[in-house]
This record gives sequence, structure tokens and C-alpha cells, in this order.
Amino acid sequence: MKRSRVNNILREGADFIRSFGYVLPPFADWTPADMKTRRSKIGGIVHARLGWDITDYGAGDFDKRGLFLFTTRNGDAAALKEGRGMLYAEKIMISRRDQISPMHRHVVKAEDIINRGGGTLCIELYASAPDGAVDRRAPVTVPTDGVMQRLEAGGVLRLGPGESVTLMPGIWHEFWAEGSDVLIGEVSTVNDDLTDNIFAEPIDRFSTIEEDEEPYRLLVSDYPAWLGV
Repeated sequence: MKRSRVNNILREGADFIRSFGYVLPPFADWTPADMKTRRSKIGGIVHARLGWDITDYGAGDFDKRGLFLFTTRNGDAAALKEGRGMLYAEKIMISRRDQISPMHRHVVKAEDIINRGGGTLCIELYASAPDGAVDRRAPVTVPTDGVMQRLEAGGVLRLGPGESVTLMPGIWHEFWAEGSDVLIGEVSTVNDDLTDNIFAEPIDRFSTIEEDEEPYRLLVSDYPAWLGV
């Protein structure tokens, strides 16, 4: 993706988020220079990969296949082994109308996916086969706001504003917005986007950025190059 395109998506997305009265944390407004100046104090942001994340999954067509994300909080995966501490994460996301976030599952992360406003959030669901692949025959049962829902393999769950679904590790899911763009909340186990996204087809989780202008905001994938580790 060109940096200019990413910059425009960030500005549009921030406006969309604000339109629902959702307030992002202060560091959402920091410029790259602000983050470099504060580097000695923001290890928690950098290490947890909090902040902006725009992906086209390496396909080069964000409008058809992509996702807008902002991670507001995230624990440490090491704490999961101890079973105590900050074991959770939270994101706010935008799925544009008819924009696909492709089929994937998680090994560790359980997540609540919440329609925070806008159109209808559509989620296609499959169970995992014994080898971890997509099971195209077995039905899927998921809780939606505490009510169990059973769908046939490949069934599409439709969530209106305020509705949510809990997806446990191993549940394959692909989602998109129907009718109009959707603001999505995610509350989950500790999030690790580097290793805990298993896609049904070989695609990239993060986009390659073509630097045609200066970044408006840093993406989490920019942190190693701009801020170190």
C-alpha cells in the first residue's frame, strides 16, 4: 500500500470512530516525531504493539480485502503461562461495506466481536477439523450475547448494532460489513498478531508500505524501523 493511501485511511477512520462518540487514547494523536521524542517513556506501547494498524493482507486492494484496527490495550503473552496478570486485549476496528477480512482462526486467542454501530456485521463460520484445517461439514455453535447459536458449516451470522459473538480458539471466521460500514469492538485474550493468525490461504497479515509521502501516524508495523524494539 502507498503511504499516502494509508494516511487517508487513517484520517477517514479516525473521523468515523469519533462519529460514534468513541474516544481513542491520547497517543492516537501523536505524530511520528512525538513518538520518537517520547521513546524512552513509551516502551509499553511499543512492546504491546498498541496503536494504528491498516492492512490489505498483501492483496493490494484495500477496498475489497482489508481491515482498519486500533489496539487500545494488550497484555503480555508470558502472563498466560502463569494464569494471572493482564491476560486481555481490546481493539476498535472498522470493516467497510462489502470489505472482506479473510478466513482465519487463532490458536490461543478467544475473542468477543461486537458490532458497535453502523451496518450489519456478517461473519461466516466454520469449525476446525482434527488437523486444524477448515471443516466444511461440521456445524458450529457459538454464543451470541450469552445465547447459543447453531449454524451449519459456512453459515453466516449477522450481528446488528449492540450485538456480539464469542469466538473460541479454532473457530474459523471471515467477516464483512453489510449495508454500510461497521464500527467493531474486540475484547479478547492477549493479542499476538505476529504469530496467532492462521489464514485459510497463504496471505500476509501486514501490508508492505510504499513510502510516497511522510507518515501521518505510525502503524504498529512501523515501530521496529522507527522506534526500535
